[in-house]
Amino acid sequence: MVNQFTINVGFYMLMPYLAGYLAGPLGLAGWAIGLVLGVRNFSQQGMFLVGGTLADRFGYKPLIVAGCLLRTAGFALLAVVNSLPALIIASAATGFAGALFNPAVRAYLAADAGERRVEAFALFNVFYQCGILLGPLVGLALTTVDFRLTCLTAAAVFALLTVLQLRALPSRAAETGKRTTLGDWRTVMANRPFMLFALVMVGSNVLSFQVYLALPLQASSQTLVMALFVVSAVVAIAGQLRITAWFRNRWGPGRSIAIGAAVLTSAFLPPLVVPGDAALLISSALLALGTAVVFPFEMDTIVRLSGNRLVATHYGFYNTIVGVGIMLGNLFAGTVFDLSPSTGWLGLLAIGGICVLGLFALERSRTFATVN
Repeated sequence: MVNQFTINVGFYMLMPYLAGYLAGPLGLAGWAIGLVLGVRNFSQQGMFLVGGTLADRFGYKPLIVAGCLLRTAGFALLAVVNSLPALIIASAATGFAGALFNPAVRAYLAADAGERRVEAFALFNVFYQCGILLGPLVGLALTTVDFRLTCLTAAAVFALLTVLQLRALPSRAAETGKRTTLGDWRTVMANRPFMLFALVMVGSNVLSFQVYLALPLQASSQTLVMALFVVSAVVAIAGQLRITAWFRNRWGPGRSIAIGAAVLTSAFLPPLVVPGDAALLISSALLALGTAVVFPFEMDTIVRLSGNRLVATHYGFYNTIVGVGIMLGNLFAGTVFDLSPSTGWLGLLAIGGICVLGLFALERSRTFATVN
């Protein structure tokens, strides 16, 4: 938990201010900024499957340590380079680092928590959101001095994490047996309930991502954007554990995920019906509430559908599918918002409606009870 909190503090103290640094002090053109940020996103989202596969093959700890070490190097490089090729290399390193440790961290937590995975992932999200809340505040203070200081501080955070995890994180044995990488991937792709779940959950993840896209695009000021993130984090931090316990006792995993997706969908009604700053704040709170409902059960369901085999590979495959879906969903959202704000909100409501129907269909088909 503390590991993920520190990862997020280090990451979010830097990333919100990277685009401004590239455009301002470095004077890069818009296309170059988009390229640098796009490379970072692709090298993480597009490589989750690789990271998950390596974690199952070599163990979770080596991949967590390697990811933190690589991100140390990437952030340090950002502090000392100013040419586009070097910035692309640094950006790719920071992204691929996330692809290495993210599936491993989730698989490690799932294995360590055992039957209490849902509660563990709920607590994980509390620490995750605390890091997202604190990181930008630390980064803002450092960036007012010099963004390069922010980069070096973030690198120092990950360097410290690397050392601490080498010394303190218990090792977990890798899965043994004569297997090939392609064989592992075929095993995951042949897991029909898992694949259906991953495809349907693309919609839920597209909706939850809109706190970074649709809401800031419609916000009237940077102060409001900051308020949106604060509201989102506070709802998750204050309510996560109680929300998870209540939904688990009342509805169980499958129904809870579907209801959570419905809450996510409802988040786009206020700005459609009564446009304004208050509506965006309500939308942010509903997105945080829906995510708090969905996330622990979502992570637990991936483990259950994997049958506790190749767990990190399943997480990697899942994140890759969702990452591609978010990219396409954001392209769709940006296109419909260009037509008009109301068209954009209606488009997101349509995505949510399809997702909710799909999740209820899976719940009725007993997919959530399937264990391979």
